Order: sequence, then structure tokens, then C-alpha cells
Amino acid sequence: MRVAVIGASGNVGTSLLRALGDEPAVESVVGVARRIPDVSFPKVEWRAADVATSPLAPILSGADAVVHLAWQIQPGRDRRQVHEANVTGSERVFTAAAAAGARSLVYASSVGAYAPGPKDRTVDESWPTTGIATSFYSRHKAEVERILDSFEGEHPGIRVVRLRPGLIFKREAASGIRRLFAGPLLPGSVVRPELLPLLPLPARLRFQAVHSLDVGDAYRRALVGDARGPFNIAAEPVLDREELGRVFGARPVPAPERLLRAAAAASYRLRLQPSEPGWLDMGLQVPLMDVTRAREELGWRPRRSSVDALQDLLAGLREGAGIDTPPLEPGGAGPARLRELLSGIGARTG
Repeated sequence: MRVAVIGASGNVGTSLLRALGDEPAVESVVGVARRIPDVSFPKVEWRAADVATSPLAPILSGADAVVHLAWQIQPGRDRRQVHEANVTGSERVFTAAAAAGARSLVYASSVGAYAPGPKDRTVDESWPTTGIATSFYSRHKAEVERILDSFEGEHPGIRVVRLRPGLIFKREAASGIRRLFAGPLLPGSVVRPELLPLLPLPARLRFQAVHSLDVGDAYRRALVGDARGPFNIAAEPVLDREELGRVFGARPVPAPERLLRAAAAASYRLRLQPSEPGWLDMGLQVPLMDVTRAREELGWRPRRSSVDALQDLLAGLREGAGIDTPPLEPGGAGPARLRELLSGIGARTG
């Protein structure tokens, strides 16, 4: 099998490339990224392309399967640019995959595609994917789900799989995640349990996470199997106030949602951090997911808990960990932080 991975240099992409290196059913991989990284993986040939503007069919020519992972979160203040990359870019990838004759298409959806849902029980993949209205990330994920619905109707001969994971963490993605969501003003040295005696969080903030390497394995299984349709991907336990308190060694205390949202909005407006308050809205509103289908039809079981994944990320934040790819490059001190500041903290790419 020849596989093309769009967005191969990011958090999930690098985990998938690692998984495919040990997969005997995969003969070769084309790793597609906007900027070719310095790191190499077994079986992988790198190609540079921008999903919003580059000709994609020639790059995908000869691929038996296409995995679409590319997604732009920053510059979040430029909604035109991120919509072009995320929504228009995804549609261009799907069209190019069909034109190239790919037999399988695996798409990176998200828990963020779901409509508001329960926090006291889990929902399966039939829950509506209409998104959270106040989150551009969620709206874009929901919009691409509709595009993919139409694509499946027009191309019944192409096997389409959608994975909808929770939050995805690993140590090597720490510097990239900090740049995307916290910005240059968060020192990694402060992410220590002993510095957080109290943890103010709203009761409704209950979410799911999964280790990136386990997500990479889920994509591998989706590629080499014959499953179709959507799959929820998450590890146990659910991360709530009590569980987060144990991770941080802090006492969880109630915090009003309105107050936290106002603080998030103010810090975003003042350009102290790059995450719009819609990210908090999404965390408070998306449902908890049932992963039975992934277990039964993909044979997928996470090897690491959600706590393991979060602790791996926190260790990476303290160390400035990363990989030698543009999205995940390590470090973030000195000149690197200055470049982030000069980028406008979410206003444009650095």
C-alpha cells in the first residue's frame, strides 16, 4: 500500500509516520507539509505543498490511501486565512484524492465537530456534528463534516473514515502546543504542581484526552483495515476537576464560567495569549464520547491513559521539548519567543 499523509509534520502526523514505519502492509509514504522538515522517518518521502493553494493531485498520484491531517489553528485572528486552509483546503484535498484514484480517505475530524452534549454520560458517533457556534475551530470542523458527507455521496467507491479524537498530547508536541494555545508569555518553568496550590475550574469542564502515539495507531488501523465511517477516539479517565487536581497536586475549587470566559476574552483582546474564548466554550460544551466502535471495529485500545498523556505534555512544557519539524520545533526561549511576540500573538504566522 502506498499512503499519502497530508499534514505529516505535526503532532499526529509524526506519530502516524512512526506507526507506519513498522506496518508491513504499507510500502511507502509521501509526507506532505507546507515546509519540509529536517527529520526523517522510515519509508517516508517528503513533499512540500499548501492545501489551500498548491496543485495536489500530482502529489497524490499513485497513492492507494490518503490521510488528511492538515489543519491551521493560528493565526486565529485572521479568520479568512484559517477558513481557507481548513475548509477550502480540506475540500481541495478530498477532490484531489478522488482525482488521483485513491481507494481510501481517512480524515482527521475532532470531538470539536460535535454539537453541545452531555457531560454525565457518553455519546456515540451518531451525535450531531453541528459544532459549537462560538468556536471557529468547531465551526470549521462541522463545515468539513458536511463537505465530506457530500463527497461520500458522490464517490461511493472510496472508503471514507473519520476519526474524532479528544485532546491529543505528547511530550514532543509540547513546544508546538504552547505556541498555538498559550503564546510566548507562558514560561515552561511555571508548569509545576508545587506552584499551583489551588486549581480554580468550573464543574462543567470535563473533557477527554488521548496520547498522540495512540492516535497514530488508530490512524494506522483505519488505513490497513476495511472499516468505514466515524470513530470516537479517547482514553480513560475523563479529565475533570478532581482528576486535574490530582495531576497538578492542587486542591480544585469552583470557578464561575462567566468569570473565566471574561478573563479569557480580556487576555485574548489584550494579546496576552492567542486563544480566543471559543476554545473555553468548546471545552465546556462538547459531549463526552463513547469509544466502543473504535474498540470493536478497529481493534483499537489506547496503551496510555489520558493522565499519562497529560503528564507527558506537562513534562515536555517544562523541558521545551519538540521535534525538528516546523510545527513542533523545540525550545521557545530568547529569540524564538521574540519571534512569537513579533508575530502579533495569533495575528499572523511567525
